[in-house]
Amino acid sequence: MRVALGADHAGFELKEQLRGVVEALGHSVVDKGTHGPQPVDYPDFAQAVGEALRRGEADRALLICGSGVGASVAVNKLPGVRGGLCHDTYSAHQGVEHDDMNVLVLGARVVGPALAEELVRAFLSAHFTGEERHVRRLSKVAALEARFAPGSGG
Repeated sequence: MRVALGADHAGFELKEQLRGVVEALGHSVVDKGTHGPQPVDYPDFAQAVGEALRRGEADRALLICGSGVGASVAVNKLPGVRGGLCHDTYSAHQGVEHDDMNVLVLGARVVGPALAEELVRAFLSAHFTGEERHVRRLSKVAALEARFAPGSGG
């Protein structure tokens, strides 16, 4: 699997640590930055990982900022991108299984490195169930997205 990684300055160190976890699990990394600890704006990296998913450059993504909240808000503005801010392994895998979550958002100042590694493992090992009820719910989410898209008159 190709996994896009993105982080702002607050998430940079954790992003670099998780790169090794992703690679050790046999996945390839698509690094969308940032590439250092200098202050940057999280929406830029949310956009970069979201666009990597939309263009088919990556299959899933990890996105990290200080709390995870801002990055989560930003990445979910991109059509077809489903990011979830997770602090527990159940949510990290269930979000994929039931909601086809394609971005795991982490708060580097909220979760420690060991938990972050567990969350990444849970996220990357999970698969969407494809059950009718989950497909139906995702269709409703897509309809909401289309209804309120610019120019839709929603």
